[in-house]
Amino acid sequence: MENKAESVIWFRSDLRILDNPALANALRQGCTKALFMAPLEQWLQHDMAPIQLDFIQRHLNLLRDQLAELGVELTCLTVTDFDSQIDCLTTYCQAQQIKYIYANSEVELNEHRRDQKIIANGLPLRLSEADVIVPKGSVLNGQQEMYKVFTPFRNAWLKKLRQHPLNLAFLPEPASPPVTAAHQPAEQIELAGDKVCSKKWPLSDIILQQVIPEFIDNKCQDYLQLRDYPGVKGTSGLSPYLAIGAISPRSLVNALTQTFPTLLDDITSSAFCWLNELAWRDFYKHLLFHFPELCKHQNYQQKYNHLQWPNDNALFDAWCQGQTGYPLVDAAMRQLLQTGWMHNRLRMVVASFLTKHLLVDWRRGERFFMQHLIDGDFSANNGGWQWAAGTGCDAQPYFRIFNPITQSKSFDAEGVFIRKFVPELAALPSKQIHFPHPYLHDTGQTALYCPPIVDHKTAREQALGFYKQHLSA
Repeated sequence: MENKAESVIWFRSDLRILDNPALANALRQGCTKALFMAPLEQWLQHDMAPIQLDFIQRHLNLLRDQLAELGVELTCLTVTDFDSQIDCLTTYCQAQQIKYIYANSEVELNEHRRDQKIIANGLPLRLSEADVIVPKGSVLNGQQEMYKVFTPFRNAWLKKLRQHPLNLAFLPEPASPPVTAAHQPAEQIELAGDKVCSKKWPLSDIILQQVIPEFIDNKCQDYLQLRDYPGVKGTSGLSPYLAIGAISPRSLVNALTQTFPTLLDDITSSAFCWLNELAWRDFYKHLLFHFPELCKHQNYQQKYNHLQWPNDNALFDAWCQGQTGYPLVDAAMRQLLQTGWMHNRLRMVVASFLTKHLLVDWRRGERFFMQHLIDGDFSANNGGWQWAAGTGCDAQPYFRIFNPITQSKSFDAEGVFIRKFVPELAALPSKQIHFPHPYLHDTGQTALYCPPIVDHKTAREQALGFYKQHLSA
């Protein structure tokens, strides 16, 4: 066994103790030290949302207490960027006589380059993988390449799951007694920077004890029917925890298959529909692993590189503020601004509206989402935006343009969601609420709600012409 004073577990985007391979490996070697280095300027450059910063801070405090029970003391340091993490880590290891650093890998390009620099500098960084269900690089087509379409990827991904049952990283018995109050600082960990309160989102220990069992046992069977309706709580709400690594995606699949033993073969079930969402998350992580240049905001499909987006700032600002004159779009954007979260179907609706109705570059929407989402995750956010814009891997084709009015009628028929986030329309009849302008005109209430910033039919025709023109150039 390595000397326990010679190793440290370095937490990054894996703020949990359950199914944490790096932590499990460190504890087997008697590790009693843990480290977290917050690269605040780098996070700001990467557009981390203030609500996500608060969410991370709260989970760091939870993690500190959980580690203390395992006899591990967490040190939280503030640095500027990834390069300063290297310097800080070097100094820490020298001062603490650390010879072994355990951490879980991160797939993003800058993070990967940082880890390679650390290894090149001679620091013994021992990496595990903890952010996906099926190992990245293991789901390949017949040419030993990454799949370009999701469904074949998902089928191969399922085959891997059937052939190789999940082996969760279970923690060994603590080799050290709990860290006592005398050795554990009493004050809370406080990260610098602007923060927005995230306390409406319970900590992950509550999610693990209450929310996940309740969802899998009682709500999962209705997921297929309810997931597209923003006016009801039909989704799991776990994305913020997955984004910061507070919950393991493998543990979710493990819990799901224990409740639904035939799940991997029953692709028509409601529970499988939820598993499919986890497969999409893996798909985008795998995609980033194979195509790291996506981190530079490049189009996955390079034929779109010549698109000359008009990028009308007034239209973009109206979209950001939830003042487009399309109630479902505005309700979704206001939900994002008020809560730091947006229903998944509405993410597709508003992304399609920005890129195809307003002809604003998808990168501007991608950045705005990251600046506000509590569940901001680069691979999923980038993948979703490129899907909506038609520029991504297995994206919706450019000529598929969501109609925000029919989407509203289909998924918020009674206007429950709209009334909550666009309260100026709360008194309108359900039939009129999806596009209220004729009704408001007839009743002399045009001042009640902002006029539509574009006409749907005209905008659709312009979008088709825009894409065709630049694709044929």
